[in-house]
Amino acid sequence: MKIGKVTCSLLRIPFTFPLVREQQHALANFVEVETEDGLKGHALSTYPLKYGIREFLNREVGPVMQGMDALRPEEVRTRVFWATARKYFMGAWNCAMSLVDVALWDIKGKAAGQPIWKLLGGAHSRLPAYITFGLPRYSVEELIEVARMLVKDGQTSLKMVVAAGSHEYDEILGQPTDASILQDAERVRALREAVGPKIELMMDANKGANFAQALRLAKLCEPYNLTWFEDPVLQGDPRLMARLRSQTTIPIAAGSTATSDLVYLREYLVREAVDYLQPNVRDIGGYTQGLKAAGIAQAFNVPLAMGGNYPHMNMHLHGGVPNGGRVEFHWQGWKCVEALFDNAPGPVNGTLTLPEAPGLGFTPKSGILDLATD
Repeated sequence: MKIGKVTCSLLRIPFTFPLVREQQHALANFVEVETEDGLKGHALSTYPLKYGIREFLNREVGPVMQGMDALRPEEVRTRVFWATARKYFMGAWNCAMSLVDVALWDIKGKAAGQPIWKLLGGAHSRLPAYITFGLPRYSVEELIEVARMLVKDGQTSLKMVVAAGSHEYDEILGQPTDASILQDAERVRALREAVGPKIELMMDANKGANFAQALRLAKLCEPYNLTWFEDPVLQGDPRLMARLRSQTTIPIAAGSTATSDLVYLREYLVREAVDYLQPNVRDIGGYTQGLKAAGIAQAFNVPLAMGGNYPHMNMHLHGGVPNGGRVEFHWQGWKCVEALFDNAPGPVNGTLTLPEAPGLGFTPKSGILDLATD
């Protein structure tokens, strides 16, 4: 089954956050791999290096992949690596190849008439789900209001952003101050008191806090029974994370967005830095590399949990492997996929039921490329 064409479009996708009146827009890379006999595989994700990823896929990766076997993702990754990288895979290269790998597995599932999660092992047909909703832009009152809306809707597990500080480029990925860390702790306290003890709560620093800030925040939040503290320190440093884990009772989770190397995940495990490992298929190298990450974690008896957005791709990895775990429905990625694809499943009462349709189990809506931007 030979690859005929590889294309990447940049889509401008409208969506809204709860309680936020103004419409938001996400710029997402949409990848389509088409075989010579007309079978198509797809993948979608937002990235900071969106224009570079698009140009790299269209100008360099596509020509290398043309004529290769779509059912051999390891060969595709290896050949593209030696043709375009040669030394190290990270950044735009690995984001691009992660989407390619997802699209190839979508083709494989459609060719076999099976959903990807079954091809990956079929360990779980249902998974626990959690909602990432706690934007820094929310006041404490708004944070509580949105949380109560979600709980009323049947959701049982919630995650909020911390250590965002203030940044001109991104309201979630920021540069926290010592003062903002104290405000984060107060927000966690208020949220726990509002939703009660039975709702799971997590917090995510998105690799933004220095060690002292992360430790102080962890200590202040220990009384609030958090399920985990995600990506707590700058650049996801495994050494610092191991220090933090030894000094707090809150479980540590890491390995999500921007973690593109299995060697990094290995360091988390060897240094005993995490309680949950979070490979995201849009960063680690698709399902092909995601399976390896899951195997490494299983060898250390560490469970997986999703972190880093785009649940509709990541659900297949967690459904496939025995140590698969909670699937994150980050509001932006969740709603963007629902807007662009038919039959995209969502969480119901804290549980996600995996699709039985072939491949990813959901398909692009007609006119999706009308959202393409230069």
